[in-house]
Amino acid sequence: MLIQMLPRQKAHGWSHEIEVLVTVYWLACGASYRVTSDTFSMPLATVCRTVHNVVEEMMTILHKVIHFPKAEEMEEVGASFARLAGAIDGCHVRILPPAEPQKKCYINRKLFPSIILQGTCDAKGAFIDVYIGNPGSVHDALVLRRSPMYQQALYPPAGHCLLGDGGYPCLQHPIAIMTPYRQPVAGQVEARYNRHHALARNIIERTFGMLKTRWRAIFLRALEIRPLFAPKVIAACCILHNICMIGGDLLEEESHGQDGSEDDAENEPVDERDLSGNHLRGHLAAQLSSPEGLPACLNEHDYI
Repeated sequence: MLIQMLPRQKAHGWSHEIEVLVTVYWLACGASYRVTSDTFSMPLATVCRTVHNVVEEMMTILHKVIHFPKAEEMEEVGASFARLAGAIDGCHVRILPPAEPQKKCYINRKLFPSIILQGTCDAKGAFIDVYIGNPGSVHDALVLRRSPMYQQALYPPAGHCLLGDGGYPCLQHPIAIMTPYRQPVAGQVEARYNRHHALARNIIERTFGMLKTRWRAIFLRALEIRPLFAPKVIAACCILHNICMIGGDLLEEESHGQDGSEDDAENEPVDERDLSGNHLRGHLAAQLSSPEGLPACLNEHDYI
């Protein structure tokens, strides 16, 4: 499917099929350029140039593979999430940082250098938006505010909202995000809301789990490439994840330590303007107090 989506006529040199295979092998195995060169009996400089060229080509189809649902598709997306439009979270990807003084900007709260992948997925675990490249020291809430989705209010559409963890503010404008109540909760209603919220939001954790399992060499050890090239490599993995989902090549994620969650964000200062979604959250929590008022997608998680 990737070869078909990256048509290119070559009059000489290595075939386009071989170049795509070299790149996918490099992504999947995490092998050095030298090992990849030996595997394919290809000159070292050619392998390096091939990987960079194919990844750059993949960036041209990024918005064809990873895109927000169209208006006619929102009914299906909304039905899957019962008026929820997806789940959002951040994932830290290990890198070899640049030299000082830039290095300290990449050290995250878990004290390893990383860049952040902010991913938004649908109910099936396919990415509908990715925003990649902020250094690891940046908080999830700030990454969100820097993203085009937030600044241009691109998604979700009116009447829908995203699910986020405690690292995000509870918002209604410019985009709607519902977050859990902070611990300790005031009562059973808020506790039940948090439980159903966690079950519904778990899809983004499973999506990151599948991504890490399939491309373990990229996500489970430090990327030994320039930090400026790393976001494109991560985006290429997200593109291939969606292509696999389209092709029915599903994968059960394995249990890995969560590097990206900001669930301990209770100590973060909260700006008053960030509370504009609280009444929406409170309205849903009130619905959860009676089974007949429970949205279908949250009720179905009672038996998961």
